[in-house]
Amino acid sequence: MTAGSDQVRIGRAAEMLGVTVDTVRRWADDGRLTVVRSDGGQRLVPIAEVTRLIGQRRQGSSDRPIIAQSARNRFAGIVTRIEKDRVVAVVEVLAGPHRLVSLMTAEAVDDLGLKVGDEAICVVKSTNVVVEIPSPREARETRETRETRETRG
Repeated sequence: MTAGSDQVRIGRAAEMLGVTVDTVRRWADDGRLTVVRSDGGQRLVPIAEVTRLIGQRRQGSSDRPIIAQSARNRFAGIVTRIEKDRVVAVVEVLAGPHRLVSLMTAEAVDDLGLKVGDEAICVVKSTNVVVEIPSPREARETRETRETRETRG
């Protein structure tokens, strides 16, 4: 999978899902897994499909149980991008229809051994993030206040 790509070859999908290539082909033939064809006819699996199946399999799985967790927003997905310098890293995870971006230390990426294409679970425990759109009157007043400050300053 290349950075920014949203599809993988069936061999890579099988590896990510922990099954054989034959199983992925069978799931595609049975309609359990959606695949697309490349211009050359090669079967490609959308990352969103891999993420969906990982989530389904994890719901009934107890191979890696979590003992306790206070956060309720957990998203199983696939790492689709890592941008890392010496100190900080940006990690992007595609979890179904959701794209989650995490800013973490480069050391944390190394400690986790994260690579593009890896399965990951994003645990979101926000403090308080609110996005508001002001009413037209409030927006006008805010603009006017800002313009007044700029002309005075």
